[in-house]
Amino acid sequence: MSDAPVTPLNPAIEPKTPDFRQVPHNIEAEQGLLGALLINNDALDQVAEFLKPAYFHDPVHQRIFEAISKLVGNGNLASPVTLKTYLEMDEGLVALGGVGYLARLASNATTIANAKQYGQTIYDLAIRRQLIAVGQEMIGDAFDADIDDKPDNQIDKAEQALYNIAEKGAHNSGFMTFDTSLTGAIEMAEKAYQRDGNLSGISSGFKGLDELLGGLQESDLLILAGRPAMGKTALATNIAFNIAHNYMKARQSGNVETRPDGSVEVKDGGVVGFFSLEMAAEQLATRMLAEQAGVSSSNIRKGDIHEEEYSRLVSAARDLQDAPLFIDHTGAIAISTLAARARRLKRQHGLGLIVVDYLQLVRASSGREGRVQEVSEITQGLKALAKELDVPVLALAQLSRQVEQRDDKRPQLSDLRESGSIEQDADIVMFVYREPYYLAREMPQEGTEDFLAWQERMAAVDGTAEVIVGKNRHGPTGTAKMAFEDRFTRFTDLQEDDHLPERFD
Repeated sequence: MSDAPVTPLNPAIEPKTPDFRQVPHNIEAEQGLLGALLINNDALDQVAEFLKPAYFHDPVHQRIFEAISKLVGNGNLASPVTLKTYLEMDEGLVALGGVGYLARLASNATTIANAKQYGQTIYDLAIRRQLIAVGQEMIGDAFDADIDDKPDNQIDKAEQALYNIAEKGAHNSGFMTFDTSLTGAIEMAEKAYQRDGNLSGISSGFKGLDELLGGLQESDLLILAGRPAMGKTALATNIAFNIAHNYMKARQSGNVETRPDGSVEVKDGGVVGFFSLEMAAEQLATRMLAEQAGVSSSNIRKGDIHEEEYSRLVSAARDLQDAPLFIDHTGAIAISTLAARARRLKRQHGLGLIVVDYLQLVRASSGREGRVQEVSEITQGLKALAKELDVPVLALAQLSRQVEQRDDKRPQLSDLRESGSIEQDADIVMFVYREPYYLAREMPQEGTEDFLAWQERMAAVDGTAEVIVGKNRHGPTGTAKMAFEDRFTRFTDLQEDDHLPERFD
């Protein structure tokens, strides 16, 4: 360890360690790497992907590495002679011996074989310095917190900082060979072949929808949009429950696979994180209980249930209680906080699906002016979160009132509020449409011919719904026909009359 002056990785957050303790650093490794780069510029390729000038502890070494990177990046030779032009007036370098210091770095480097190892050492020590800085900032925030700054906000901030540091450790990004990409495609096809229903993604629990989408795909942002009272939340809760319930059943049946690292992969379903910005967790749970028990949610709230219904409620509650479905009902949550909590959930319990109900109630973190800019930040943040956590994100969205002005009330992509950013960032855009809802409002006067025609139309569509896939980045668009039981806010696959599921009256 060197006794060189301490220089923080981030000047805005300087680690203030006691005088008798120095922050982690290794000047010799920095000197060894810089020397290797000066005698052979090709060695830069071994470290350029993950090493930045700020990761060097000595500020002079930071500037030397930056100058080398720029020269080589521009196709020029980086040597003690060529660097002289740019660094001979550098006060820090002059204090170390000027250009002669560069020559000593090169002369003391006998090989480039250790360049990557030197770079990794520098990187690891920089990460440790960042951890020290984050810890000290946490202490400072806890001591000097504003009266309106809740501890939960400080926890979210600390988790975000730690997660950012952890993500920097995954420096295996960049170009992948086609062979590697092809292997991933074959593995996805193999999973689809082996999985029930031949789906490459997680089953939504609805056959028609799965046939269109191939399941909910990892890293996809799916938008589920509709006008109020169309059943967006009902469909989202149905999908969320199906996925969580399938995961629970797969675990109980032993339908799991142990990976080489010892972790366990469940073959079906997934852990679900549900961000309910509009509805309280208890209300959402009541809806799910009503769906599964076949009891009207309004009757549950009023206590207007008979003994047989109560027995079904108890049975459904026992079935539901172990489902890995986690609900966060924080209102007007910021996109940064939402992301931090999703990361925490994945770290603690695993994660297979994120549901956001609904998109327009999420707050932007940057305070941008203009609703379009805010929604753009939110959709980009949700898409980035889907890719980062490698899970599908299902976000609900409201449609504009222009739907109501048309004769054909079926929604279109242009009906999305702030549709530019939503349509652009989403991989899948779906619309919930229930013709009976609109048809009921057109009821003519009883006893007329129009009324008889209206009755026939209502009978043909009663209890039906459509999920219209308006955008599908991976395949065709189309419409999935479904059944909808309004009393129980429950969607099911639409079946022939002689194969209808049991109804509770």
